Amino acid sequence: MRICFVCTGNICRSPIAEHVMRERLAEAGLDGLVLVDSAGTGSWHEGDPADERAVRVLREAGYTSDHEARQFRPEWFRTLDLVVALDQGHERVLRRLARTPEEAAKVRLLRSYDPAASGDLDVPDPYYGGKEGFEEVLKLCEAGCDGMLAEVRSQVR
Repeated sequence: MRICFVCTGNICRSPIAEHVMRERLAEAGLDGLVLVDSAGTGSWHEGDPADERAVRVLREAGYTSDHEARQFRPEWFRTLDLVVALDQGHERVLRRLARTPEEAAKVRLLRSYDPAASGDLDVPDPYYGGKEGFEEVLKLCEAGCDGMLAEVRSQVR
């Protein structure tokens, strides 16, 4: 199984989700069965590492943080099983990039996996704020990835 998390520039939200999900999969013994990566809807930060605030929050919580930003490519839909958008804007962009209804059906919002989430399912962009915004993103990504793990587990076993 292959999963790709997608945000705007691939330096804040999607790398956080990627590293959280990798850890959840490793803890569940599924890391050899599920490949996880991330990308951005735009190319602004291609080749850059994750934002230093994202790296700091990940490391403080015990996660890995190695990352190089890249832009999502429509041809990736062929090899991906799940394309996880971090907010509704990303979801719309990804559905427009999908070339078939089957590809569009692979797009989901991360917070749609969180049973406690209601109303606004966006993971807010922390880029223009401080550390607290990145901590909130981590919390929301952890909750979404916990819910996603249950679904992934049922699909790969």
